[in-house]
Amino acid sequence: MAGAARRRDGNVTQERMLEEAMAVIAEQGLTSLTMSALAERLGTSGGHILYYFGSKDLLLLAALRWSEAALAGERGALLARRIPAERKLDLFLRLYLPRGPRDPRWTLWIELWARTPGNTALREAQDALDRDWQEDLETLLAAGVARRRFAPLDATARASELLALLDGLSTRVVLGQDSGRDARPALEAARSAARLLIAPYAPDTPHTEAM
Repeated sequence: MAGAARRRDGNVTQERMLEEAMAVIAEQGLTSLTMSALAERLGTSGGHILYYFGSKDLLLLAALRWSEAALAGERGALLARRIPAERKLDLFLRLYLPRGPRDPRWTLWIELWARTPGNTALREAQDALDRDWQEDLETLLAAGVARRRFAPLDATARASELLALLDGLSTRVVLGQDSGRDARPALEAARSAARLLIAPYAPDTPHTEAM
């Protein structure tokens, strides 16, 4: 992979840098991602990387945004699919949860969470990414209510509760804690929580407009 990333002139695109940074995290962990190591892997200089990102914190944030942009596209496609809301919710859970302990996106989330208290710009950037997930889940739930697949609910509150639980499950997967050593138990736990928080529509339940 490193060989494919190298160019004779050392001029590597920003996207290639981000792609390779995510590969390093997945293969070796976040501690192995240094500017010098990434530059060596890409066949360029640390100064070239710093020219685009300025610092490691900004590189990590850019890598997270790049990864999240791809998932935003997948979420948009999911919301547009003509499938039952229950199935759509299940696919949303799968998309949100990490693939396993080495999931690079979730490794970045956990690292950057720890850095936000003293970094307003970083916190605001993460808040914006969180809002995108929140709003898409609210849309999914509200549509399920409107189509009488889910019982009437407060879409904002339920989405917030479910995402908070997913964050906890995801952290356990990435940290390899107890039964969270892979994504399968986490997915089953998420499905159980979703069934408790989001009841199916019952014909005798008065229907109200989705909130």
